[in-house]
Amino acid sequence: MPALAYLTSSDMVPGAPDARDDLFELEHQWAALAPACAARDLHLRLWVWDDPALAEAVDRGEIDAVVLGTPWDYAPRVEAFLATLDALAAAVPVLNPPPLVRWNARKTYLRDLEARGVASVPTAWVERVDEDSVAAAFAALSAAELVAKPVVGANAVRQVRLRRGAPLPPADQRPPGAALIQPFLPAVQDEGELSFVFCGGELSHALRKVPRRGDYRVQASYGGAEVAHAASPAEVEGARAVLAAAADAVGSTAPPLYARVDQVRGPGGRLLLMELEVIEPYLYPLQGPDLGPRFAAALEGALRREGGSGPGAGAPRPRRPRGRPARRWAPPWAPRRA
Repeated sequence: MPALAYLTSSDMVPGAPDARDDLFELEHQWAALAPACAARDLHLRLWVWDDPALAEAVDRGEIDAVVLGTPWDYAPRVEAFLATLDALAAAVPVLNPPPLVRWNARKTYLRDLEARGVASVPTAWVERVDEDSVAAAFAALSAAELVAKPVVGANAVRQVRLRRGAPLPPADQRPPGAALIQPFLPAVQDEGELSFVFCGGELSHALRKVPRRGDYRVQASYGGAEVAHAASPAEVEGARAVLAAAADAVGSTAPPLYARVDQVRGPGGRLLLMELEVIEPYLYPLQGPDLGPRFAAALEGALRREGGSGPGAGAPRPRRPRGRPARRWAPPWAPRRA
């Protein structure tokens, strides 16, 4: 009866006094995943990723594996988050694995994918978004409007739309440091973004994310909406190619437990990569009624692979006896004991 920690953030817990406006997304996702996993005897429990009690539970052998769910506050503390995952992975399987997560945590991963042939939105990389870097980006990208995003960021926080000849937004609204600048693509406001959700390397479902009228951000926090999308074979193969390029970039031979490929149509109608999400993507269960069973099957397969190869492959890797920790680990936020 494997017990799995499903990581979230303190503001993405039902009943939290400071709960985010998009808490309902966790609730929808949990309702899809938890029962389907339980049907395979895989029992998910919500854990806040920076709760010191998590370390105690790992030490006591109460957690058999960790699944990244909705730790949506990680970006401002990305190094602490990554160090926590590394420490967890020294004791139990972590899905998706920390090397893949670390690579995906900085949007510079887009360079790796483009170098491997993935069609991507043209991008200028800058150390800061200021008058000089924006002027250079307008010249390099030949666009009337641009969008600037933090290299480490999520949910369009500190993301800004820039218009040629217009004043820059205030500094406290712009990316706080290194950023990527891309042309604004009108298709975002027309067709929206196309998202392809994968479990264990297999397509679960696809959808269109459309912004609220007058906006360009597709997230629910800004009034965005979603509709199911019947993906064509060519679209599915294009999304699969993104996953293959990512596997090559990190040297992985196993598919990620979950992934979301976000694309948008360029001026010529070709789908271009906006983001590959393999850390904590929302998986849009309302647009994918079979997400739960597909996720659970992929999770069972991923845990089976943790048994290694050769004779006995598929058995869980050896565990220490419950109540008798073989080692103590502590993430960077945990208090030290005397």
